[in-house]
Amino acid sequence: MRLFDYEELDQRELGGHWKWFLALGLFMIVVGIVAVASSVAVTLFSMIILGWIMIFAGFGETVHAFWKKNWGGVFLHLGVGVLYLVVGFMVLTNPEASAVTLSLIMALFFIVTGIFRFGSALAMHYPNRVWELLNGLITFVLGMVIWQKPLVGLWLIGIFVGVDLIISGWAWLMLSLAARRLTQA
Repeated sequence: MRLFDYEELDQRELGGHWKWFLALGLFMIVVGIVAVASSVAVTLFSMIILGWIMIFAGFGETVHAFWKKNWGGVFLHLGVGVLYLVVGFMVLTNPEASAVTLSLIMALFFIVTGIFRFGSALAMHYPNRVWELLNGLITFVLGMVIWQKPLVGLWLIGIFVGVDLIISGWAWLMLSLAARRLTQA
């Protein structure tokens, strides 16, 4: 039994949105090319953004802990808030080392994402799914490469994120062409 059967889709609905799929695919390809071309900047920028997000989250958790101090979870929120603040500050003060650590996290993300993309393309039967199968395989391989060489994470994260965006964009482009053919049939 198939998890999702393409024939059950309203083909006119799918075909009616082919331009959106095309625009999304082109956008992802352009963003991917920019990420590859400026891989170190993308990596460091993502570290800075991550650090600030953690600091804001830590501030919010800490304020919440003191705001609702009669609630039994005050120590949980205070502990999580302080942890966010400390780790966020560490990421901001040493983005290079954080990039190496994040490279291992990204490796796991790519490995799991690749497995899910590959698996969903096998389970779901839609036009040009071979591109999603290829996308899943490439994403998985990228994750394995990062896992083996995390010290090059300063530039590798930006390159792999860019390549992943380019391949995902290509998969959306191919789906848009198949959906466009549905409107012409």
